[in-house]
Amino acid sequence: MTALILNLYPTIELTDEQFFQLCQNNRDLRLERTQEGELIIMPPTGWESGNRNSRLTQRLGNWTDADGTGLAFDSSTGFKLPNGANRSPDACWVKRERIVALSPDPSRFLPLAPDFVAELRSANDSLKTLQQKMQEYIDNGVRLGWLIDPQNQSVEIYRPGREVEVLQSPASLSGEDVLPGFVLDLAQILN
Repeated sequence: MTALILNLYPTIELTDEQFFQLCQNNRDLRLERTQEGELIIMPPTGWESGNRNSRLTQRLGNWTDADGTGLAFDSSTGFKLPNGANRSPDACWVKRERIVALSPDPSRFLPLAPDFVAELRSANDSLKTLQQKMQEYIDNGVRLGWLIDPQNQSVEIYRPGREVEVLQSPASLSGEDVLPGFVLDLAQILN
């Protein structure tokens, strides 16, 4: 099953508070909202994608604990992007100082774009849709993004002001200057 997209506008235009409450009242659903106000309902993934995503999140979390300069988040975390969209990357990281400067309500969506995002393509995900989502992240201030595609054994790397770099069957990925010292071993994620 692929994601279901509901175009509510102009019949219903959800405020940020209404969207937040909709998410709170439907905690079993993975909901996102596009810049245009479309509601995206995403089905749960299969066990293989769930395992891959768990490994990705675990490795990012382990590095985050050792590094100490930021916070890592999993796919259940909502972000309010500058363009108005509400997104939940599969895994992401934000510099601690950016969160401290905002002093956001910890029970709400974070009102910023992460510094780093990773999306892991599951069997039913549209590659084009994920590529558009990755570009949206970059357009909203994300500094480094990885689109990991086990189906094609590839990774697309997104950076501001640069062309998308496509790697075929890489063994690992570098966090570059955004996540200094972080190297993601892809053995149990891409394969």
